[in-house]
This record gives sequence, C-alpha cells and structure tokens, in this order.
Amino acid sequence: MTHPPKTLTQMAIEVLTTADGAEKTALSRRHAATWQAARKSGQRIEIGTATPPLHPSRPAKPELLNPRDVPKRKPGSPQGRIALLHAVAHIELNAVDLHWDIIARFGHVDMPLGFYDDWVKSADEESKHFNLICDCLHALDSHYGALPAHAGMWRAAEDTAEDLMGRLAVVPMVLEARGLDVTPGMIKVFQQAKDTNAVEALNVIYAEEVHHVAYGSKWFHFLCGRDGLDPTPTFHDLVRRYFHSQLRPPFNEEKRAEAGIPPDFYWPLTEDVPAAYRTR
Repeated sequence: MTHPPKTLTQMAIEVLTTADGAEKTALSRRHAATWQAARKSGQRIEIGTATPPLHPSRPAKPELLNPRDVPKRKPGSPQGRIALLHAVAHIELNAVDLHWDIIARFGHVDMPLGFYDDWVKSADEESKHFNLICDCLHALDSHYGALPAHAGMWRAAEDTAEDLMGRLAVVPMVLEARGLDVTPGMIKVFQQAKDTNAVEALNVIYAEEVHHVAYGSKWFHFLCGRDGLDPTPTFHDLVRRYFHSQLRPPFNEEKRAEAGIPPDFYWPLTEDVPAAYRTR
C-alpha cells in the first residue's frame, strides 16, 4: 500500500518534533532538498495544514537557564570563545525550528509559494550554520550541550503563535536583524585568536543572515500591502506588542538597509531616538 506524499507542513512537524540537534538538522536538510527538487522539476508538494507543538523537541543538553543566570565569560579567553560559539550554535538550532515553525503554524494562511521557498531555504541554511559551528566547537574539544544556554529564545515564537505579521516583525526583522549588528564583532574576536575555522563559519552565517532578514521584510511588506496597512507604524505597533525590550544600538545600518529595513523602522523603538526619527 503506497502512502500519500508528505505535505510541507508534515515535513515541518517532523523537524520540530526531532530532539537531537544533528538529527534535526539532517532531517531539515533532507526535507529542504525534497521541496527544492520538486519545485525545480515542476512537481507539486501540497502545503497542507498542521498543528505544531508550542515548543519544539530539544536535546537533554544543554541545560536551559533564565538569561540572567547564563554564566558570563570573557570572549578573549579560550573558554570565552567556546562559550560564544556555543551560544551561536544554540541560536542557529532555534532558528532551524523557527523557520519550520512559520511554515507549519501558518500553513492555513493564503500565501504565494515563494513564501515557502524562502523559509525552506532559510531553514536549510540555518541547519548548515548549526553544523558549521558544531564543527568549530569540536575543533576546540567541546560540543553543543557542553554549556548551559539561554531559555528565552522561543518566547517570540510563543507570543506570535497566532499572528503571522507579528512573527515576521519580531523574529527575522528584530531578532535576526540583531545578528547583523553583533556578528562583525564576533568575527573580530576569532580573527584576533587566529581561529580561521570560526572566522570562515561566521562569515558564511553573516552573509546568509542578510537574506533571512530580507525575507522577513519582504513578506511583512507583502502582507501590509495586501491588507492596506502602512508598514512603518504597523511594525512599531507589533514590536511594542510582542518584543519585551527596547531595541539597542549600535545598528549595522548598511546590512539592515540591504535587508530592506530602513532606519525609521528601528530607531524609534530605542531609548535614544535621533531627532530625525522622533515621531511627532
């Protein structure tokens, strides 16, 4: 008896309910390849609908702590650099789940196929990023799970579980955009340590994260246009509703602009608002 082909949302659920990081990312990459091959050949994979878990499956380690309880380490020390890479690996694994979750959770929303192309590609790249950073950790005689990690990373997904525009505003356009701000500094830390493996991995991540932020901006603007909404105040309203902090400069204005996020989106959400971006 032949089984019907999996829908894209079923593939997403399989990734979300796989706990081990290596297994999760391997499955993510296989499902991404299946989707991309079908799109290139003109075959149709149904999007389907699904009910994803509120929290994705996670490995037993790392221990997840309140952000204020995660130990602080100086990045200039060997242990500090390991901790920095471990934090990046944790972010990347969460990103894999975030990108599959947006597919699974909002499969019922009428969106063009390009929406799914973008998030499948992003999930595939985040899976690659996780494995690149794990390789860097192994080269330093460590591994993902060796240190505790930040427990609050999934909060944005929970808060926006029923709001696609809110999800786009907070995850790619705030959280991932923050990665564009801080990654150049991380690259300098590993350049100074002459860790070429980490520098190469972070440069790959830095280049590809611009596209992930851009996908968020593209589909946010698409929904604003479809619903007749002004994107800038809509973005401000959603970030104030769902993001439980203020945005903090310095900002990588060049890369944010490349990703389609102009300064009047983020400066008004900071404490220190330049005069040019103050709302009147």
